Amino acid sequence: MARLGFALAVLLAIFPAAAAKQAAVPNRFGAIAYHRASQSWGVSYDKARARDASVEALRQCGHRECEVVHKFKNGCAALADGPKAFAASSGATRDEADTKALKRCGANCKAIAWACTR
Repeated sequence: MARLGFALAVLLAIFPAAAAKQAAVPNRFGAIAYHRASQSWGVSYDKARARDASVEALRQCGHRECEVVHKFKNGCAALADGPKAFAASSGATRDEADTKALKRCGANCKAIAWACTR
């Protein structure tokens, strides 16, 4: 345990600005809700709590059978849908999230929704 404390102290001494910046930035949450049969979707972003993000995505989706299909924190997420399946994924950028969702979804899929936190 003492070694862990020492290692942390060394890292903070070497990278104090990065540690202070990361501690000062609060986590931001987002979510994507989807109902495939109706093609209804909703997104949320920049919420202080994960639960708030899910509730907002469901509200945006609008269909009573929407479900939260993806939650994310401090980044981006995208939803893709195609003839056989849908997929959602996270990434550091919108492009990364889109690319991952499309790859997971498979052939003939299209990106249909995305969101990013600050």
